[in-house]
Amino acid sequence: MPPATDAESGTGKLLPLPRAIAVPPGAAPRSSVPSVRYDLAVSGMGEQTPDDGVPGDDGPREIFERGGASWYGIQFHQRKTASGERFDMTALTAAHKTLPFNTRVCVRSLVNGSEVLVRINDRGPYAAGRVIDLSRAAADRIGLTGLGIKQVALSIVDREGMRCGGLPVEAGDASAPVAAAAAAVQQRAKSPVPARRKVVVPPRRRK
Repeated sequence: MPPATDAESGTGKLLPLPRAIAVPPGAAPRSSVPSVRYDLAVSGMGEQTPDDGVPGDDGPREIFERGGASWYGIQFHQRKTASGERFDMTALTAAHKTLPFNTRVCVRSLVNGSEVLVRINDRGPYAAGRVIDLSRAAADRIGLTGLGIKQVALSIVDREGMRCGGLPVEAGDASAPVAAAAAAVQQRAKSPVPARRKVVVPPRRRK
């Protein structure tokens, strides 16, 4: 249909388009488009994103950091971590870029709301968008191994009476034989280095 003009009035100029949609007052809208919520923490089918706040039964807890979580397992099992420990993929440990070693962190999945308490004993991850690298066992606890990289919220557990996953955190939770490893390092540092024996080489005889 050609644009409306003022040909009928003799001016021959185009009429400006109306600013508002020409719908009679009180008439039903011509189309209805449902709103769509896009969430970076959700990918795949059947996943629901819970509230990323702290569950009500876990008491007051501050969110330290949010971001992507990855995991590592058998390819690094029994290798030395940045803290000097041997990596154990069956222990509840994790790698973080800046948190001090032995810091206890409650990791909350923003995909399914499950939580796991881990202890920092390694450095990483260094990929963009990731804030923590969990051991295989810790990733299993929050359903991460079958999903790849997922969004999590980190809370530092540094006070008595704090809870993670609905359970009170005790002093021995997420612990590892750190004292034994530290004692071994100190013992090696204290052990004297044997002095080198001086070997006297006799001069060669001329023929």
